[in-house]
Amino acid sequence: MGGLSLFNTLSGEKEPFSTPDNTVRMYVCGITPYAPSHIGHAMFSVVFDVVRRFLEFKGFEVNHVQNFTDIDDKMIAASAEMGITIEELAEINIRQYLEEMDALNVKRAHEYPRATKEMPKIVEIIEGLIEKKYAYSVNGDVYFRVRSDEDYGKLSGRSFDEMMAGARVEVDEAKEDPMDFALWKSQKPGEPAWESPWGPGRPGWHIECSAMSLKYLGKNLDIHGGGRDLIFPHHENEIAQTESFTECEPFVRFWMHNGFLSIGEDKMSKSLGNVISVQKALERFSPVALRMFFLSSHYRNPLMYNDQSIAS
Repeated sequence: MGGLSLFNTLSGEKEPFSTPDNTVRMYVCGITPYAPSHIGHAMFSVVFDVVRRFLEFKGFEVNHVQNFTDIDDKMIAASAEMGITIEELAEINIRQYLEEMDALNVKRAHEYPRATKEMPKIVEIIEGLIEKKYAYSVNGDVYFRVRSDEDYGKLSGRSFDEMMAGARVEVDEAKEDPMDFALWKSQKPGEPAWESPWGPGRPGWHIECSAMSLKYLGKNLDIHGGGRDLIFPHHENEIAQTESFTECEPFVRFWMHNGFLSIGEDKMSKSLGNVISVQKALERFSPVALRMFFLSSHYRNPLMYNDQSIAS
């Protein structure tokens, strides 16, 4: 087992990796299935597939969980535009994603929880946070009190002033503080909703991952993975609400984040409209060539997509 070190985003350093019981509890933030997956999704999937395979090669038993964020604003908008339910939209894109990852020889996770199936756990955590005064409800919405968490910002290394300047803070007079983030959102006309103690609504993005990781892996994770764009605010908020709820630190021992895949100067993103779908990439190049391309750069470094690099 000796000799294995991993870079930990939390400490900003490489640290020796081991587990007390030879089991690695690994949670990886998955896709929001509102559209077909792009090759940025393929890259993070391949990166953490290699992490898992290497850990297994070193003799660890890996319990790998990867979620699907199947309810958010983009899911609601896309399903409405297509005239189908969010469940139908999720099913189409999740099935395609899994088939494409099979083609890329990505081992399937042991669990693929979906946010819409985990409402009891989500409500349980929110109720616990309200009871412990870390959260408060206002007119059917529930917010997390960011300043109640004394070490908030420890993952991204930002002060409150820096976070205020860098975050897209929702302007909402109902909040006690502009930095507070939503745990539960009350239903708006035409939106899908679930019953809760605060009225019909849906969960905020961050609480979904806390609920799924706690349910399937427990209070302490060995590795939590995702893209660098998730460090703040998503993973920062995950730490705050999870450790506040469980009163058990650390929530995650090793945070691993892969670099961006870009086209030219811009990160590949559905919102920017500069995406290349996995399906299109697989039509042009072999799965082995694509895996080699994704692994041709250190996983934490940015990687620029171009046909010549893959062809070579």
